Amino acid sequence: MSRPRFNRILLKLSGEAMMGSGQLGIDPEAVDALAREVIAAREQCPQLCLVVGGGNIFRGMAAAAKGFDRASADYMGMLATVMNAIALQGSLEKHGAETRVQSAIPMASISEPYIRRRALRHLEKGRIVLFAAGTGNPYFTTDTAAALRAAEMGCDALFKGTSVDGVYTADPKKDASATRYDRLSFHRVLSDDLRVMDGAAVALCRDNNIPIVVFNVREPGNLAKVLAGGGTATIVQNEE
Repeated sequence: MSRPRFNRILLKLSGEAMMGSGQLGIDPEAVDALAREVIAAREQCPQLCLVVGGGNIFRGMAAAAKGFDRASADYMGMLATVMNAIALQGSLEKHGAETRVQSAIPMASISEPYIRRRALRHLEKGRIVLFAAGTGNPYFTTDTAAALRAAEMGCDALFKGTSVDGVYTADPKKDASATRYDRLSFHRVLSDDLRVMDGAAVALCRDNNIPIVVFNVREPGNLAKVLAGGGTATIVQNEE
């Protein structure tokens, strides 16, 4: 499957990718492995920005289902994403990258506020920008935040790192007969409810013509391979 080359991408990582083999929290080795993947990918794509979820620390929707006020629970989840962004920032800088964390919830002591023009300048100067605290609003997922930031940054694609190598007809961990798609249209993802990302995020990427590339981030070197046009992934885009 041939893919276009990308100059600027947004990488969306789940919080679970940062907890390694554990059930909760931040695993330094897992974070370091992610940092090495991002550093290696810069040879193929010089301008990188990231959004990291917070599910390894706190899930707003899950907490709301157990009786928490939904808005308060979502704000707690946003704070978890800030913790993850700072952890990943530390590992990236240990490997020589220059980074900036921008938070949608102002936290002047530990991050920059999210300012679109400043983020663009950072990218143009070769800095890796980590967007934290989602959109700064409850009721929106980090998937939607990733799609929003990808649109605002004028990214060529949104890369979603998962634990599987693309989008399947069913959950390949539960259904051995599930088959992987090489390419999908946004319409197919939404109409078949394939859950690549939440519906708002998929629609935002569709409307701004930003392809979504789903790949296995746990496979060492895979991000760089997919960016170079190899590896295994599913690309979701507008129908030609």
